[in-house]
Amino acid sequence: MWRAKKKKEEENKKEDSLLATLSKNLEVLKEKLHNSSDCVFREFVIGDKVNAAMVYIDGLTDKKVIHDDVIRPLMFSYAAGELPQKRLLKYIEDGLLIASEIKEVNTFNDILSSILSGDTVVLVDGEKVAIIVSSKGFPIRSVTEPQTESVIRGPREGFTEAIRINTALLRRKIHDPDLVFENLEVGVRTKTSVVIAYVKDLAKEETVNEVRRRIKSIDIDGILDSGYIEQLIEDNTFSPFATTGYSEKPDVIAGRILEGRLAVFVDGSPIVLTIPMLFIENFQTAEDYYSRPFFISFVRLLRYLGFFISIIAPAFYVALTSFHQELLPTPLLISIAAASEGTPFPAVVEVGVMEVLFEILREAGLRMPRAIGQAVSIVGALVIGQATVSAGLVGEPLIIVIAITAITAFLVPTLYEAGTLLRIGFYLLAATFGLIGIGVGFLVVLVHLSSLHSYGVPFMSPIMPLEADSFQDVLIRSPLWTMKRRPRVFGDGIRQGENQKPVKERDMQ
Repeated sequence: MWRAKKKKEEENKKEDSLLATLSKNLEVLKEKLHNSSDCVFREFVIGDKVNAAMVYIDGLTDKKVIHDDVIRPLMFSYAAGELPQKRLLKYIEDGLLIASEIKEVNTFNDILSSILSGDTVVLVDGEKVAIIVSSKGFPIRSVTEPQTESVIRGPREGFTEAIRINTALLRRKIHDPDLVFENLEVGVRTKTSVVIAYVKDLAKEETVNEVRRRIKSIDIDGILDSGYIEQLIEDNTFSPFATTGYSEKPDVIAGRILEGRLAVFVDGSPIVLTIPMLFIENFQTAEDYYSRPFFISFVRLLRYLGFFISIIAPAFYVALTSFHQELLPTPLLISIAAASEGTPFPAVVEVGVMEVLFEILREAGLRMPRAIGQAVSIVGALVIGQATVSAGLVGEPLIIVIAITAITAFLVPTLYEAGTLLRIGFYLLAATFGLIGIGVGFLVVLVHLSSLHSYGVPFMSPIMPLEADSFQDVLIRSPLWTMKRRPRVFGDGIRQGENQKPVKERDMQ
């Protein structure tokens, strides 16, 4: 059986090999490409002696490169008239073609892969080897500021959909020969380029091997965005919390790589994944490290508070108004009772309806054209809020609670999806069991977060398990000169010299 399988593989390999006849090679390529209208087959003569042809996809190539670096030197170069009898391809590569990047292949599969990636294939009559000329030139979006991670202070460049531009943006940030880019190909039909980036002496070898293994094990028709990769390699598929980080900013990715993490680039996606990930990353932004630490620490505490309010405010309102009215101050209780008098529904139903309406407005604002979407979100919220209060369907205190919830939910964008699910869960627990349900819910969430891992790293580190020496960048952001070591969970190491605290000249004396 083993011999039969090996014999079949050898036969398939033989059938895939190029032939020595140019016309037959072209026939096979036309058949494999099904005579698609965007496939260009250009036949010509090299030096009035040798028949040749080139094949490329119209729209994926730079025609100026093809004309100046391939056609012109092969057809009109003075040296093209002195073709040698032997080692013809070597002479063409070294003496005629002036393209910056060329290589040889000898199978139809390699040719098809190159053509569909935007390269040009040169076939010469009598040769069983083809020349691949790099000529990628498809339209790409220019480097602009990412709208999802805007900053007041700091770099404003963001990744694009072109993977080589993205790796170049990262290389501009880290001028280190130990920065490694590993190329992989994922997707049976899309054959999407995936690049793993890491600094060799910082990233843990076992983490690199595990990421490489998971990506190589993906067997799927196509990869259209980095979100596919994230869902197919993550540790905890049924958790509402993402254990794989992402960003559109080269400086953020560079900072995480310098901590000992890995980045995963996917061709066609401006979103770059980072592995492993910690829960506290959701409350950190790039601007935190470009400004002085005092105000940034205050803002970071606001993010923690805002996330807590966004998931608990509706549930707390329902629990207090439905089960624990005695916990409210008497004046506040009288105000809530007066505002709710005459409303036809209990607080539980009111909160549920307003939560659904808020999510509908948010989704409508996102999916509609930008100018219209903003108008829909703002006008819709004002009109519906005013109308529901005027009609006596809900009370004013509930509108305030929902408004505060909506605002604080956007303080931590990366946790919006998980926060929405938690908010709904706490709301249902509060509607059923009151404050006891909220307390039990918090315990369940904490236990769940403590059990999560991201590629062997505890998701709640350095909070659980507690690592006091890594607490300088958790609740607050300590001065940069105090952060001497990288986070221990990514590999212990010193990232700055001793005595980095600024010192006046007279103090030194």
